[in-house]
Amino acid sequence: MNSTSGRLGRIARRSMTGMVGILALAGCDNSSKQPSGDSGDTGAAVERYKPEGDEGLGVSVAIVLDNSGSMRDKAPGDKRRKFEVAKIAIEKALDATEAALTKRPDYPVKVSLILFSDRTETVLEMQPYNRDSVRAAIGRITRPSGGTAIGDAMDAARQALYKAGTFRKVMLVVTDGENTDGQDPADVAREIFRKSEGGVGIYFVAFDTDEGKFGFLRDVKGDVVSAQNGAALEASLASLYEGKVLAESAVEPSAVVDSSRRTDSAKSTPRSPQ
Repeated sequence: MNSTSGRLGRIARRSMTGMVGILALAGCDNSSKQPSGDSGDTGAAVERYKPEGDEGLGVSVAIVLDNSGSMRDKAPGDKRRKFEVAKIAIEKALDATEAALTKRPDYPVKVSLILFSDRTETVLEMQPYNRDSVRAAIGRITRPSGGTAIGDAMDAARQALYKAGTFRKVMLVVTDGENTDGQDPADVAREIFRKSEGGVGIYFVAFDTDEGKFGFLRDVKGDVVSAQNGAALEASLASLYEGKVLAESAVEPSAVVDSSRRTDSAKSTPRSPQ
């Protein structure tokens, strides 16, 4: 009996020792894998854009204008050059801001104007809309020359929008060609969409060019409209500005405020006795 019990005891101890070893190895394996998994998750995370300072109600729009050499050409069916037509179209579109501000003086509308050829130039820094400032900036637009760096200009507009201090951000790009310099606009658009989590509206006016070149905008919930002459450019730009910028700024916040007021009123108004 004692001999048998001794053998059983030794077997049990060897079994326990083996189990402990297996568990220890499993623990080591898990601990060695854990950091790798954490690192992988961190690397896969998308780095979001961060605003420079606090943001509040309001809308900021970056007007991005092609000022490359082809904008010196005559506009179709017009005696004026394309850049001259574009300057007037931008001024007329932005004039609608005053009516919007009259309706919603508490809702800021900020504007910047960025030119691009094979480089970018900001002729109006992001600021609250002022008609005189806009007209002065348009007057500073120089004679077009050089290539077409659409992607670089989009990136410059994105940077301006994230310094503006408003929740809503829109860029309107007017171009008569395709990218010849700098970053690929399709790549820039997708990066902006991803890193802003869809927080930047991207809209193009294809002026005297095939709008199909900008099909990538569908991937980022943007839009492109065609304008084959001066009159169409004015109409298209005004439609985008009033429909994508001003109309939403006039309706979205006021609807929230009105709803809140109606709710508060309903809570505070006593019911008449029956």
